Amino acid sequence: MEGDEEPRHFRFTASEGPGIWRQHPGQGSAGWSFFTRSGRLCRAMRNLLLRRSTLLLVLLVASVSGAKEREVREPIERTIILSEHPRTEASKLYVGGRITTVLRFEKPCDPARTKMLGWEGHFEPLLCGGKSVFLYPLRDLTPEDRFMLLVTLTDGTEIPFIVTAHQQAYYDREIDQQVNVFADREGYDAVLSSLYRALKSERELREENERFQKEVNSVDHAFATLLANGAVRQTPFVQDHKALVKNGEVEMLVRVYSGRSKAAVVFQITNQNLDKPWRLMEARLSTVPSGKSRSFALRMDRDEIAPGSSGTLAVVADRSAFVSEEGRAHLILELFREDGIQQTAVLLDHRLVRE
Repeated sequence: MEGDEEPRHFRFTASEGPGIWRQHPGQGSAGWSFFTRSGRLCRAMRNLLLRRSTLLLVLLVASVSGAKEREVREPIERTIILSEHPRTEASKLYVGGRITTVLRFEKPCDPARTKMLGWEGHFEPLLCGGKSVFLYPLRDLTPEDRFMLLVTLTDGTEIPFIVTAHQQAYYDREIDQQVNVFADREGYDAVLSSLYRALKSERELREENERFQKEVNSVDHAFATLLANGAVRQTPFVQDHKALVKNGEVEMLVRVYSGRSKAAVVFQITNQNLDKPWRLMEARLSTVPSGKSRSFALRMDRDEIAPGSSGTLAVVADRSAFVSEEGRAHLILELFREDGIQQTAVLLDHRLVRE
């Protein structure tokens, strides 16, 4: 693209932990300092925002430990119909650290014969009372962690479960808060639970359909499509700055654009992992520092990036996204790859939006 400036290089070293490198003006390659503590990071970011008209902050992390203060997704109530599961297959329960998961049955449970193997050090002691069983993990599990739970009802019925976790980011976990277990769909409670589940699915599909309809007529989505296909000249955006990010598995050339009433970011992603494709799980745009979600338009030129190949992802944000109750706000754009790991974060100065 014409007018490209030499990209700034950001480095990340696992031994140093999540942080940013900052270049001090006029000091060349020797003028880089590393910030890791949250307080120093915040002060450095504030100083940079005051000194520059625009700022690109790229965080490349190998874990999501820095995201622990984010809000956890609302836990899930789920229904298991035993007649629909093979007798040789135990149903899975997905739990999260320091969040109680409740199992509800049609008949009372037998505490003496309800047991979980290997729970010591991972869970609080199993609680069984009435028609409920309570699980409380002391810390997060991984999908590789599997604990065998056998619930025995007072009539002698034995129901096996596998207690594990989803592979997701800490603040975006799918956790079973309550699991309703029924023998079949004929009972009143089972029918009622299935009805609620169907209504929820219908609502989600309706909301998704409405979102797609809005995208069809969205100017921002049209601009994002053009940017993702390299047609920058057909958009009102002007490149403000760019940065090159490398971590061994992926290389990203990140371009930030300024525009009238809008701002945009284009990621040129090269998958350097030779074994598996790169896929996007989710992108998030939120205000700094309040963390309130903002809407945006996103387009990719392909569904996944094959090993050794490159792809382009474009995001467009309207000026309304930069407005908060306190006035103009900066935004942070985060990308999460398929396994839930935060891949990149870009800080967008509200001055990117030209009036």
